Amino acid sequence: MRLSVGDRAERLGRVVETALMALVLAAMIVLAAAQIALRNVWGGGLAWADEALRIMVLWLTMLGAVAAGRDQRHVSIDALSRYVPHRWRRGVGRALDAFVAAVCFVLGWYSWLFVADSLAADDRVLGGVVPAWSVQSILPVAFGLLGYRYLVTCLRSRQPPAGPGAAH
Repeated sequence: MRLSVGDRAERLGRVVETALMALVLAAMIVLAAAQIALRNVWGGGLAWADEALRIMVLWLTMLGAVAAGRDQRHVSIDALSRYVPHRWRRGVGRALDAFVAAVCFVLGWYSWLFVADSLAADDRVLGGVVPAWSVQSILPVAFGLLGYRYLVTCLRSRQPPAGPGAAH
């Protein structure tokens, strides 16, 4: 069976997202364990490690959100699906996806402005060595990807939720 270009791109995206999450998580575990060992055994640690761990948490969170959005496995509280007639659920689902896409695009835009301000101010992290914009760039990228995915979901023909309170 031959895969379409879209299917191959989707598969590549999954591999890249999963590999990045695994890499960031493994780096976090190793760095946190090293920091604990250095503090407990030698009475000191790496000065930049705590900041690096916070940055890795940000990256892991955003990558996880993108991966969850990819498969529609995000946290969803959809009270409307319990109360609207079954025939309206598809439209309500599309409207909710459009709203989420709009919110993600707005967050992406303001994240982009934040990163641009950081670049203009020449903000630095990790002891002044790394430009802050390089680690903050995950924000507009992730929100842009999330917005794109919700927009695509909105434009696709959605199946209505299975029953009252079913997540979509």
